[in-house]
Amino acid sequence: MHRYRFGIEEEYFLVNRQSAAPRSELPKPYMAAAQKRLGERLTTEILQSQIEVATPPLTSSADALAELARYRSVLTEVGRDHGVGIIAAGTHPLAQPQQQRMTRKRRYSKVISDLGMVGLGNPISGLHVHVEVPEPDLRVEIMHRLVPFLPLLLALSTSSPFWCGYPTGLLGYRNAANDALPRTGFPEMFRNLSEYETYVKTLVDAGIVPNATYVWWALRPSLQHPTLELRITDCCTAIADSVAIAALFRALVRHAIHHPELNATYSAVHRALVEENRWRAQRYGTDGTYIDLVSFEPVSFRSWLDSVIAMVAPHVDHLGIEDDIQHLMSIPKRGTSAHLQLEYFRGLRKFGRSPREAIGDVTKWLRTSTETGDFTARNNEPKKVREPFATRESFGSELAQSDVVSK
Repeated sequence: MHRYRFGIEEEYFLVNRQSAAPRSELPKPYMAAAQKRLGERLTTEILQSQIEVATPPLTSSADALAELARYRSVLTEVGRDHGVGIIAAGTHPLAQPQQQRMTRKRRYSKVISDLGMVGLGNPISGLHVHVEVPEPDLRVEIMHRLVPFLPLLLALSTSSPFWCGYPTGLLGYRNAANDALPRTGFPEMFRNLSEYETYVKTLVDAGIVPNATYVWWALRPSLQHPTLELRITDCCTAIADSVAIAALFRALVRHAIHHPELNATYSAVHRALVEENRWRAQRYGTDGTYIDLVSFEPVSFRSWLDSVIAMVAPHVDHLGIEDDIQHLMSIPKRGTSAHLQLEYFRGLRKFGRSPREAIGDVTKWLRTSTETGDFTARNNEPKKVREPFATRESFGSELAQSDVVSK
């Protein structure tokens, strides 16, 4: 029986342990010590300010939670000896693109040579989830039928409201920054594996890319593994958020395989509407309204989430993800990492902290939360009730009047 094995990859920012400011250079002694303990589970990224961890193939959410907690614990422990911390978020609130440095690897050199500043100036971190789909033809087919659910998964993960020390007005700015890269966004509407392979072969034969790993779609068939890879989601600050989103993606993959009629009529009109939903996920996240692709009527995020959970209900028990689904349902009420970052920032500003001081405190809180694996207490913040982000009509003027925090 197919178990729908899965794997999770998280990308972290490396920061100064005291200030939580981003590090532009990867400390070699730190990386060597961490890799000695984590082995192939830890790798470098194209920018020296980032690293990535990857689980082995798993069959349970409990194992995923344990693996990711272990990686963060090791990185934290090693970091104490080297003055290094980690931050799990789609963007580092203070990272400056012009200060990024490339990791010295042949592959990365070729990428930067091709992309220029678009590659170097793109400090963003994602949550990637692989779910096993052994049949290659099926991977391409269900890829398109799952595209309509990508904005929902993105909204649940948003953790990138800041860019270069500036509140962007978006909950998920990472996707906006990612759009500067080629071969990103939603997958092209290939009907089968043959069309997809023709596309990749043409790029390879033309000398544009070496292989399919240079196709950075929000959802793609993996070249190295028999999986479908989710890539649209921001890196989550809380481990339970990462694992719960991975669980829902597993359930959606299983549902799509068992129900070939699901989104079988996916068309150019649907794709255009899903693009609109993606924008709304970046901007409003779990507070937004979305377009239902069946009725073409607006629907609240909570109603959409409830309907998707009801749809995959038969798969929840089979996969053993009941706790993950319960956790997902709590995210809109609690808020994503992006909500909590903005609330903390605004609370500190009201408390009298300058923009630079406030955003500095946010980054320190992100470090402690990342290393703990869950959101920790926030210092110097007045108690207040969270308001839905999307209904704050004053936010536009607040954004226009805010100060840019730069180095």
